[in-house]
Amino acid sequence: MIPKRYSFLSIIFFTLFVLPSCTHNELPEKVTYSEHIAPILYKNCTGCHRIGEAGGFNLLTYQDASSRGKLLKYVTQSRFMPPWPADATYSHFIDEKVLTQEEIDMIAKWADTGCPVGDSAKLPAPPVFPVGSQLGKPDLVIKLKDVYKIKGDAQDRFLLMRVPYQIPRDTFVSVVEVVPDNRKLVHHVNAQLLSYEFDKRKDVFAGNSVVDVKDYPTTLEAYQQLNLANDDGTYPMMTFSLTNYLPGVTPPIYPDGIGGFDFTRKGAIFLKDIHYGPSRRDTTDQTAFNIFYAKEQPKRRAKEFQLGTFGVVPTVPVLVIPPDTVMTFHADYTLPFDISVLTLNPHMHLLGKQFLAYAITPKGDTIHLIRINKWDFRWQYFYTFKTMVKIPKGSVVHAEGVYDNTRKNPNNPFSPPRLVAEREGSMRTSDEMFQFIVTYLPYQEGDENISLEHK
Repeated sequence: MIPKRYSFLSIIFFTLFVLPSCTHNELPEKVTYSEHIAPILYKNCTGCHRIGEAGGFNLLTYQDASSRGKLLKYVTQSRFMPPWPADATYSHFIDEKVLTQEEIDMIAKWADTGCPVGDSAKLPAPPVFPVGSQLGKPDLVIKLKDVYKIKGDAQDRFLLMRVPYQIPRDTFVSVVEVVPDNRKLVHHVNAQLLSYEFDKRKDVFAGNSVVDVKDYPTTLEAYQQLNLANDDGTYPMMTFSLTNYLPGVTPPIYPDGIGGFDFTRKGAIFLKDIHYGPSRRDTTDQTAFNIFYAKEQPKRRAKEFQLGTFGVVPTVPVLVIPPDTVMTFHADYTLPFDISVLTLNPHMHLLGKQFLAYAITPKGDTIHLIRINKWDFRWQYFYTFKTMVKIPKGSVVHAEGVYDNTRKNPNNPFSPPRLVAEREGSMRTSDEMFQFIVTYLPYQEGDENISLEHK
């Protein structure tokens, strides 16, 4: 809609003269892979499009790219790829994968002119990736104790798992990366850390390592079957939010001295839930955890709160979406103290359509947090700001989500649509959730100037 304050003549002037100068860039006379396309792919695509990662094919060589020239043109012009749901005109984060219009146009021209390779002397060195990681070479890899066998019965599975470890000494850890073995079926992982006093647990590897939550009437009984306790029946210290996994997620890495975890010599990664999606054939999984040691003891520990499902404030109205409706839900939380925001994680399921979050300060100023104009359940990131964002005490953090439970939603799990709701915290993809998770530090003067970019 055109604001009324603009005159018709000013709109004509803007359309004829300003827009063309902003949107039409002169492309090189000859667009080649070596000089123009390879740098775009190396920066935005090859992190996922390589062996062992989420991309369905490689994009590391000229042959890889040229054989898919028309496909690259299509997915970039439609902005289907690279996947970056956050609106870059609303707020900015590290590792943004957003192509400029010029880059999109160059890919199209390259595809339309036969994918010329160009001067190989101008080809940049391809990026070097560690095997089995998005972050680098881990200091330690911990795997599920046993290969988990998934039956091909088309059923969702919600499991508790204990992944024990033993290391030579107590160690500070900066980040833990989840590496699913079966990427097609691992929907999400929420992990916590169990820290055993060395003399209270003789053998951390003994006992059951996996239980199905549906097999036990109470959580306590499931915990008992999982053998989480010390030898004397007491329970070890638990650190929450060790790491999480969702499709597309790479765990955030903060500067030295921020965040991190204390790994005792004996411990276990406790998967408070790991969700395997339905499979129609028998298969397996042995998810691993890459452990990266910290250079120094963390001085400031990251904290988090969440709005909506399981949050400090509920979803309003209650998250119930009747069939053939598009509905908006929201949650508001008033901050009890100043915070410095590090990372944001919005979460919805298949009916999600749009997501928006911002803060209103006591002075009435608006702080942009994140806007997702087209929700995509397949790509859910931890969005880390380039520098910490201060939100003062008394500000209202507002999150809202739009859900589409109509036939027009191609991701609707039901045809015809049926009532979908948040069912006692169910994490099944055919139910719904509304969450906005904020990772933060209590504010200290100068936080706004601390870069969170990777070194």
